[in-house]
Amino acid sequence: MKQLKVGIVGCGNISGIYLENEKRFPNYKVVAIADLLIERAQERAEEFDIPKAYTTDELLQDPEIDLVINLTIPAAHAEIAMKALENGKHVYGEKPLAVEREDGKRILDFAKQKGLYVGNAPDTFLGAGIQTCKKLIEDGWIGQPVSATAFMMIPGHERWHPDPAFYYKKGGGPMFDMGPYYLTALIALMGPIRRVTGSTQTTYPERTITSEPKYGEKIVVETPTQINGVLDFESGAVCSIITSFDTWYHRLPNIEIYGTEGSLAVPDPNTFGGPVYVRRKDGEGWSEIPLLNGLDNNSRGLGVAEMADAILTNRKSRIDGELAYHVLDVMHGIHESSQEGRHYETVSSCMRPESLPIGFEETRGI
Repeated sequence: MKQLKVGIVGCGNISGIYLENEKRFPNYKVVAIADLLIERAQERAEEFDIPKAYTTDELLQDPEIDLVINLTIPAAHAEIAMKALENGKHVYGEKPLAVEREDGKRILDFAKQKGLYVGNAPDTFLGAGIQTCKKLIEDGWIGQPVSATAFMMIPGHERWHPDPAFYYKKGGGPMFDMGPYYLTALIALMGPIRRVTGSTQTTYPERTITSEPKYGEKIVVETPTQINGVLDFESGAVCSIITSFDTWYHRLPNIEIYGTEGSLAVPDPNTFGGPVYVRRKDGEGWSEIPLLNGLDNNSRGLGVAEMADAILTNRKSRIDGELAYHVLDVMHGIHESSQEGRHYETVSSCMRPESLPIGFEETRGI
């Protein structure tokens, strides 16, 4: 099997699962890793038997590397992506694509000019749970989607994350942190969004870290932490969405979609699995639906494998950067709608990503 050589930039919390899962995906191989602190790169390289531990510039300039996985903090996403593209490398990044729309557009335009691929997390919509939901909608189980609800409501990350300050800076907050999972899943299931409306607030101007190693440190909150929005899809469907770092407890579903013929309960879009439930208009109760494939555990890196497959077979990737840019546009639009007291008409759109073919994981050796 053909294989892309990959370098990872960023050795933070999320890097572990990417490195652990790499052995599941035979069409790419991590050959180098870099971090702002070279010691952290060396530790990860030793832990996962990676041949090279680099500074970031060394990795980006290595001619052996075909694709860069960008796991830096959001504020650095655009800079690292552009440098990778300048060095002739494809880029797959953690969410969001960039902090600002202008930077996201610059990344996509430059990649197109260079003939390179840009892909972006989240890749959870490629997992068994959302793919099963996609198949149910496409097969007409709930008819035409009319409306939806989406809820991500937690107390915040300072209770558990080892270095949570960036979640409360520009490019953070519940919409930019967790919104990409929900918006990407909704777009995969119902298509692009044409208009958004939002109301936002910052409930606590300061947060206290209660996790180690920074227990007791204060964080000045610089971004809204309670975001309520309405999404109008190009298809005509309407969705209510809440993302919150200000909620202790709730009993609301992750995502539900309501159609002309029934309703669909969608699993947590921050996971790859189920359960998936459907209730048709004449049904007596909810039915759990078997998942389409075996991609139901923590499969982070699946998006890299899908993009590598697209590169190697010269096709459009399902995880294409246009999807991530549309999500970025929508997130900014919800914030701007609140600030300016008006609807926001999106300046972007994207193709609804195609379903993974049945048996994708078997045929690709995943």
